[in-house]
Amino acid sequence: MDDTPWPSSALFKLGGFLRLMRPRQWIKNSFVIAPLVFAGQFKDMHAVVQALVAAILFCIASSAAYIVNDLKDIDRDRSHPSKSRTRPLATGAVSVPQALVLLALLYGVLIWSWFFHPSVVAVICVYLAMNLAYSFGLKHQPVVDIFTVAFGFVLRVYAGAQALAVPVSSWMFITTLCLALYLAAIKRRQELSQRGSESREVLQRYTVELIDRYAEMAATGALVFYSMFVMSAQPDLVITVPVVLFGLFRYWFVVEKMQGGESPTDVLLGDVPLLVTVVTWVSLCVWVLWPAAS
Repeated sequence: MDDTPWPSSALFKLGGFLRLMRPRQWIKNSFVIAPLVFAGQFKDMHAVVQALVAAILFCIASSAAYIVNDLKDIDRDRSHPSKSRTRPLATGAVSVPQALVLLALLYGVLIWSWFFHPSVVAVICVYLAMNLAYSFGLKHQPVVDIFTVAFGFVLRVYAGAQALAVPVSSWMFITTLCLALYLAAIKRRQELSQRGSESREVLQRYTVELIDRYAEMAATGALVFYSMFVMSAQPDLVITVPVVLFGLFRYWFVVEKMQGGESPTDVLLGDVPLLVTVVTWVSLCVWVLWPAAS
């Protein structure tokens, strides 16, 4: 047997591919699982598998979208103070031809999946088309850029519903949209306040005060619509409303006092009280809905 160690360059290349796919961002695709919980099908193993498959497909799609965006912004990333050190294409850890091969493989998996999960992949196609539009123009349009990012979360919820063939309450859609608008607005706020308007072209059209008002409006809407959804569809879930309120307060605390928020994923994974809040909310939802679950 050949005992030659795997060359460090191969490890470096593998790490570059992983960073290019941004697996840490896959946590956003947990929104795909939401219909499984609220439809009360989390005790049905077939439904669980279908929801997980949909989430995995969305992970593949989101990675493909990140690769397209990085290919589009490679020159800009090379001059960025932090992205020039962290983005694999900008650092040279992954070459453009290699990124294109990886992108083709991801698209190939999605095309193959069409034959098994056409309704989910149809939603993913809309998501990919929207992200193409975002990468090549929409991200430079103020307000439109925030709504485009937020609508991606709505599509995640819709994909989860399609995987289970269940209807989704309009309240859930509007709540998801408001919550996603809140997170997207906070992301823009932190980019602007911490890195200045030069870090992203669209930031030159914003002010911190304006984005703060956007975030406040979205957070209020998320809380109000979630409360209305709970009281109209699942009254027993009213015990989760204070948890949601605490989560919004805690997130804003992290943003204001701990300078987080530029990456919602990093905030969630890096702040223990916020992570506990999310786990508590999920646990309460499952506990309340368990008796009626199929």
